[in-house]
Amino acid sequence: MQGSIERIVIVGAGNLATNLGEALKQSGRRVEQVFSRTEESASALASRLGCDYVTSLAQIVLDADLYFVSVKDNVLGEVLGEVVKRAGNGIVVHTAGSIPMNVFGETEVRHGVFYPMQTFSKQKIVDFSKIPIFIEASDEDTYCTLEAFANELSDNVYRLDSDHRRYLHLAAVFACNFVNHCFTLADDVLREQGLPFNVMMPLIKETIGKVEVIPPCDAQTGPAVRGDKNVMDAQKALVDNEMARRVYETMSESIINYKEKVNSK
Repeated sequence: MQGSIERIVIVGAGNLATNLGEALKQSGRRVEQVFSRTEESASALASRLGCDYVTSLAQIVLDADLYFVSVKDNVLGEVLGEVVKRAGNGIVVHTAGSIPMNVFGETEVRHGVFYPMQTFSKQKIVDFSKIPIFIEASDEDTYCTLEAFANELSDNVYRLDSDHRRYLHLAAVFACNFVNHCFTLADDVLREQGLPFNVMMPLIKETIGKVEVIPPCDAQTGPAVRGDKNVMDAQKALVDNEMARRVYETMSESIINYKEKVNSK
């Protein structure tokens, strides 16, 4: 039978945990406790949420209704093992897009994955109602409880298992992390010429706006999709950084090959 969720603990105090805490606060939910091994981070998030904080896993409250574990992937298994010991009848979820649910191992404790797919920063709090949340759970009752809870935060809640979620996360890396790195490389080029990055904003916004109405492959423009080798060669010659030049070459080759593949169908 589904249970109510009143006592909430956030394990972690990074970018996602901070935005999640703010979303819970805005929805009228109260976080009881925040954990981080770094006192500065734990204190900062607890202060924003008006709750207690601890810096030792052994101090996490017992028998809360819901534990959000949002820590670095390389320590997730270790932290989950300690949180599960304290969960009692509560639910323990992790928020990592690329880590399967079997990271919990064999446990009788109700558990799952609560993955909000968005890029998060402490400096910019996002509107959680627009973020798709992907849920997986150890059993149907736990899933229904998590789904009802997620619906309080977002208008877009989906059931997704670990196998499909790893591809979702891969797509997110291409669509967000790699794109942002390209922004960084563009910023480097501009700063070397004494130009501000904000001159790119109309272009960036239009690029995003187009893919909201047409498929990305149809929105592609630029010298590579046109096959303009003279322009590409001239631009490569302007790139002093070898790694950035390789990015330019690889991306251009990928665009050309993709176009050829589409045209051959």
